[in-house]
Amino acid sequence: MDEAAVRQPITEVRERDPPSNSYEIELSHSLPAHLGLDPAKVQEMRMVMFSNEEEDEYMEDGFPSDKRYLSRERMNVDSPTSSSKGSRLRSLSPLHMSSQKAGRRSGMPVRKERQALLEYNLNSSELGSSNQGILMSGQNRGFPVSMTKVEGFKLPPEQETPVAGNTYTVCVVDAALFMGRSFRVGWGPNGLLVHSGSLVNSPGTGLSSVIHIEKVASDKVVRDDKDKIKDDLTELCFSAPMDLHKSLDHDFLETESDSFRLKLQKVMTNRLVLPDICRSYIDIIERQLEVNDLSMSSRVLLMHQVTVWELIRVLFSERATGSQLDSVGDDDQEGMVLDKKEGSVDIDPEALPLFRRADFSNWLQDSVCHRVQGEVGSLNDARYLENILVLLTGRQLDTATEIAASRGDVRLAILLSQAGGSMSNRSDLAQTLDQWKMNGLDFDYIEEDWLKVYMLLAGNVQAAFLDLPIDWKRYLGLIMWYQLSPDTPLDIIIRSYDQLLGEGKVPYPVPVYIDEGPLDEAPQWSPGDHFDISFYLMLLHANKDEKFGLLKTMFSAFSSSFDPLDYHFIWHQRSILEAVGAFSSKDLHLLDLSFVYQLLCLGRCHWAIYVILHMPYLDDAPYIHEKLIREVLSQYCESWSRDDAQRQYIVELGIPEEWMHEALALYHEYYGDKQGALENLIQCGNWKKAHTIFVTSVAHSMFLSSNHQEVWRITSALENHKYEIADWDLGAGIYIDFYVLKNSMQERNAMDDSDSLEEMSESCRSFFGRLNESLLVWGSKLPVESRWQRSYARFWWTPQARR
Repeated sequence: MDEAAVRQPITEVRERDPPSNSYEIELSHSLPAHLGLDPAKVQEMRMVMFSNEEEDEYMEDGFPSDKRYLSRERMNVDSPTSSSKGSRLRSLSPLHMSSQKAGRRSGMPVRKERQALLEYNLNSSELGSSNQGILMSGQNRGFPVSMTKVEGFKLPPEQETPVAGNTYTVCVVDAALFMGRSFRVGWGPNGLLVHSGSLVNSPGTGLSSVIHIEKVASDKVVRDDKDKIKDDLTELCFSAPMDLHKSLDHDFLETESDSFRLKLQKVMTNRLVLPDICRSYIDIIERQLEVNDLSMSSRVLLMHQVTVWELIRVLFSERATGSQLDSVGDDDQEGMVLDKKEGSVDIDPEALPLFRRADFSNWLQDSVCHRVQGEVGSLNDARYLENILVLLTGRQLDTATEIAASRGDVRLAILLSQAGGSMSNRSDLAQTLDQWKMNGLDFDYIEEDWLKVYMLLAGNVQAAFLDLPIDWKRYLGLIMWYQLSPDTPLDIIIRSYDQLLGEGKVPYPVPVYIDEGPLDEAPQWSPGDHFDISFYLMLLHANKDEKFGLLKTMFSAFSSSFDPLDYHFIWHQRSILEAVGAFSSKDLHLLDLSFVYQLLCLGRCHWAIYVILHMPYLDDAPYIHEKLIREVLSQYCESWSRDDAQRQYIVELGIPEEWMHEALALYHEYYGDKQGALENLIQCGNWKKAHTIFVTSVAHSMFLSSNHQEVWRITSALENHKYEIADWDLGAGIYIDFYVLKNSMQERNAMDDSDSLEEMSESCRSFFGRLNESLLVWGSKLPVESRWQRSYARFWWTPQARR
């Protein structure tokens, strides 16, 4: 711009016809507009209050030159100098530009103003005197200004924000989007999420000026149906299982970090005592079921966990022979003695798979019994064949046989009593059905339920339940009981179902909270996301010695719970399964850390450290345990330091007390307790920082309050490590020299010797010199009281004071 444009009065600007873009500066989502404030006044206030505190921005002629803020495609610039400098943006204030040039000539750094994001429509009728300083700093207000014709951000009418895509259509443009350093989403302690505006895809629109603090619900498992935390649930869900876990045998691995040592732990047990361990966990869950006011969804999950622990016993335990029972009885591992009735006689090793198959069959019957009874209760008694068909899905053969006999159908009762027996009986029934078809028997005259019963007894499960909805556990039982031979190994049964699952011919093994419910909030789930934890256990057993590649999804919270933050079930199951050798993995740190987070949110810091010690050692991350433990001690210091039981338990775990004192020092320093911070810094051996806090914050108050004994105690403790402390002679060493010199002078004054007086004067001059050097080193860090103390020391050593 030239000089004439600068001197042109503002009235001439108003008389001109506005161009096509009418000097618009538009932004439909600015912060002042959402707050209902005047953008001009907001800008003036910002310039007045923060003009001297803003950091230098890389601006060119008053606008940011960084293409991240403004792109040439978004800005249409029409200026008198556009022919010489292309589409370069010009300053709205020529005086501001000239002041920059003057600053450059004088060698002084020039602070370049940032342009505000305003929602402001400027046309020919609004260029009054009240709007002259919209984008001008305070020193330029009142001068005539020449406006550049900036079109601003042009947004498509179908978009609500300048962020492309449908995902962000409900976002509000805020400071976090355009000025990332102003505010960002962050996590606070105990699961607090701090953010501005409303969440993406949530109904409504939030303002960027409002900061929300939301609590992430990591404690749903200990709440009742009224959403109230119950202490007895907290004890049974976390403390009781952890006490049981701690009571098991452990193997220890000692690791060394600097001069400290940690004892990593791992549960050690065998498959002979696994039934007793599972029984102990089931007892704890049954006590949880006795708690009043439990929600229905919580009861469903707890009852499912009972079946899961039973399944672990069935699939991974072993039966002991007579000699094994004697050895186990001698060892008496953790007081768990096996029931000798099961293995009091020698068992043929070839029969052990059949025992396991029978146990698995019983487990399936018990798992689906409640569903069978529920469906039978809802059916009409007149249609007894339908009742029989439902009873067969749960292998309740006795009840089905009694119903058939009570109806006078003796032949059907005989067939039902032999269901799932020899393959010859199934073959005879299959041949009978085939002969009926070959001989042209009209099946329209046979009741459909009769045909379904006959096809099921013949082993044709798919044809019998082609159009009947049935859950995956019962369908697995149908294949096991009526389709495959009675001597089929259990791993073959599971693999057969998995193969049919891949072909889409069997029900999907959905998690229990999807299969049975009920849930207050239906989770977003689709087939293929997760299997139920029971099916993962079956696949793990069928996998034998091969590497199991589904461990991460198996030990995900969604495989056993609808709460994505609840890991207290699966952490114990993983630990026990790994202890008995069902699998071995060092790639499940997500499970460990998630359970640690859950314990920390509930205030169980000692158990969180216990879980960290059970994380497997990694050669590529040898210090991960130390780092995590120190972070827990520091971030949750207020929690464990006020609980003597937790603090004592942490010490019993072998955590170095120096780490605890280090966390306490940081805690006390944060709250301004310098004395407490100093004591803990000495305890943890941080001599350098302890010396700094003593000299700058503690020593002067003790000295002025005549607490000389305490000053001597602290300085004596620091003196033992003075070679590790920088500026010791000019710091805490000054106080030691002061007391030594003071005592020496008192002794010499009693002697009243002229020679000693000269020595005393020389000692005083030497001390004054060191005191002055100390002030040069520490003066800027010392408070006023400490400087007054140094003046007092000088006065004390003058001859008048001594007299």
